Amino acid sequence: VSNAGVGMAGPLECQSLAAMQSLMDTNFFGLVRLVKEVLPDMKRRRGGHIVVISSIMGLQGIVFNDIYAASKFAVEGFCESLVVQALRFNVAISLVEPGPVTTEFEAKVYEEAERADYSRTDPETADIFTKLYLRNSKDVFASLGQTPEDIAEHTLRVIEAARPPFRHQTNVAYTPMAALKHADPSGALMTDAFYKLVFKYDAVLRLSLH
Repeated sequence: VSNAGVGMAGPLECQSLAAMQSLMDTNFFGLVRLVKEVLPDMKRRRGGHIVVISSIMGLQGIVFNDIYAASKFAVEGFCESLVVQALRFNVAISLVEPGPVTTEFEAKVYEEAERADYSRTDPETADIFTKLYLRNSKDVFASLGQTPEDIAEHTLRVIEAARPPFRHQTNVAYTPMAALKHADPSGALMTDAFYKLVFKYDAVLRLSLH
């Protein structure tokens, strides 16, 4: 089970390349290093199961989570490319894709975001992040967040499955969001829906979450 991860949220201009590279080293290359260690023996045995804790953000990018989403997209692409070869050796790969999970991990990301220096971006972007994104994110976590125990139960079901699924989403509230991309390959439907949700119907979003 690969579960190591770090988070990052905020305007792109305010994040250093060193921090981005460190995040990718943990979230993506950490998984790659683990798989390189365990896969050869699993292939020799012709049996095994690699379970990767990914994220709904591996399927759908979220505003102000550019680098974190990129790392999870990389995880998803890596596993999607590997799974067919692995199946030839009777090795299963499963991606567990949670939405928001109420843990110290998320609390730390948002505490750091609230203390960060936003002087390297324009005032409008800083306002959108601090006054819209952070406030709405707290409401999302309060309304839709799962517990670590819930994610553990989902992961256990994936591990114990007779035929392990390749992808398993833990929060049905995010299924429509992920489906938007498949409904319109051009991306226009998804982009328009998220733009309106963030900038036009912000009050409605908060009200529905409450």
